[in-house]
Amino acid sequence: MEFLRTPDQRFKNLKDYPYEPNYITIDGLRMHYVQEGPISAPTILLLHGEPTWSYLYRDMIRLLANEGFNVIAPDLIGFGKSDKPILASAYSYANHLNWLAKFINILDLKEMTMFCQDWGSLIGLRLAIAEPYRFSRIILSNGGLPTGHEKIPKAFNYWRLFAQYSPWFPIGKIVQSACIKTLDKETIHAYNAPFPSRKYKIGARIFPSLVPISPNDPESQNNRNAWHDFKSWKKPFLTLFSNRDPITRGGEKYFQRSIPGCKNQNHQIIKNAGHFVQEEKSNELSEAITDFIRHTD
Repeated sequence: MEFLRTPDQRFKNLKDYPYEPNYITIDGLRMHYVQEGPISAPTILLLHGEPTWSYLYRDMIRLLANEGFNVIAPDLIGFGKSDKPILASAYSYANHLNWLAKFINILDLKEMTMFCQDWGSLIGLRLAIAEPYRFSRIILSNGGLPTGHEKIPKAFNYWRLFAQYSPWFPIGKIVQSACIKTLDKETIHAYNAPFPSRKYKIGARIFPSLVPISPNDPESQNNRNAWHDFKSWKKPFLTLFSNRDPITRGGEKYFQRSIPGCKNQNHQIIKNAGHFVQEEKSNELSEAITDFIRHTD
């Protein structure tokens, strides 16, 4: 598979991102991840979405590692420091599931607490059902597992069209547009860093079109099957959605009604935060994650 690799120089001296890179090879592609904290400690897997990368978790990585957890934050293929296939057809839902499943298996991660957001949830929730013995807890924030039967927010339809057709696709400004607070220039630069030119942005552009918004989507039935299994999921499941995300706001209610593991958990609505809640409320999220783990041992 042909791919591009973002030059290391692009990642020099990024603001608040001092982490040493780690790499594994999957299907001939190099996949990057951050690992901080004691390796023997309970593992927290942080899954980003689109068009971000592990930089989104830079503060949470530090905060959670300081609490004594083994924190792992991968860059999905096509994002961050991971390799970027040059063909749009490579970025299928099935391929992303396969790549992340192999990542988890190569590292032999078990008894994990998974925090997933955006596309991290579409991939992570499916993997939790496929290999439940590897997951002890799930935390979902501003994400979902759509089957094509849901009402699609107008904001998502606009985003889907923009990603597909706009000749202008400024990654840093896209992240800014989904936040409430104003990001400084150094942060915008860091989100732009993995993408030196439009050739590197194929994965970022394709993700919105892969979301199953129709029952006829190739992955719709697989997501319905996953939902069937989640309705008997009894392991702890926590929702931490924000109140100002126009795409996922309110989506936590269906999870809370449908999944037994959601019962009696300290679900929270994170206030004054947009879609990328990790960028705006890392302290609140880290505290909620720490409390959740320590009270569900």
